[in-house]
Amino acid sequence: MSKIIIKPNMLLQSRFCFGQCYNSCLSLCGKQHYMKIFITGISTDVGKTITSAIVTEALEADYWKPIQAGDLDQSDSHKIKSYLSNLKTKIHPNSYALNTPASPHLAAEIDGIVIDIQKITEPETQNHLVIEGAGGLFVPLNKTETIADLIKPDYKVIVVSRHYLGSINHTLLTIEALQHRNIKVAGIIFSGDENPATESLILNKTGVKMIGRIQEEPYFDKNVIAEYADLFREKLLNLDQ
Repeated sequence: MSKIIIKPNMLLQSRFCFGQCYNSCLSLCGKQHYMKIFITGISTDVGKTITSAIVTEALEADYWKPIQAGDLDQSDSHKIKSYLSNLKTKIHPNSYALNTPASPHLAAEIDGIVIDIQKITEPETQNHLVIEGAGGLFVPLNKTETIADLIKPDYKVIVVSRHYLGSINHTLLTIEALQHRNIKVAGIIFSGDENPATESLILNKTGVKMIGRIQEEPYFDKNVIAEYADLFREKLLNLDQ
């Protein structure tokens, strides 16, 4: 029996063909329903940007980070761009690009400004839109408003959770706070090594479905992001179900 050799460019072509067929089907079947997906985390550095890259790649969505605090030369928007393989995604500019890596309210104060939530305007697009938050849900933007106030009723929220001492509490509090605001929690993505007991408790207690897990990888690049995008795509396309 002859062996079938799959070359890297064949995998890229198959992903391209999938996107072409998917988009063609949507054109034939009627108007596409575009989703607005907000990525929040249970804390800082839990994997929101990697998750945002995977979701953006899976849906060939647009990407928007309303507020960037610090690292302006290597911002999350820059990172997202470097992770993507598709040519459809548009990366929209930040509403606020602050110089200091700190809580947005403090970074804005250092820059001599006050964040006005009315000036944070969602970009117009005829595509899915992935919106990445900053830190956790109640990171302050100013004296009265937090990241949670950026989430609109029609957004589908994905919560990124990572296992550490206290993470169960942080995850449950985040989901409960969203539900208390009548915000739909579309799913949870776990980041890092598996912890079956913790994950089972969280899923059973909240009733939120698991979209997938992002393992501890040696590195992340376009190929790794594309592999996760392929794994998560079906569940992401069915967030309403």
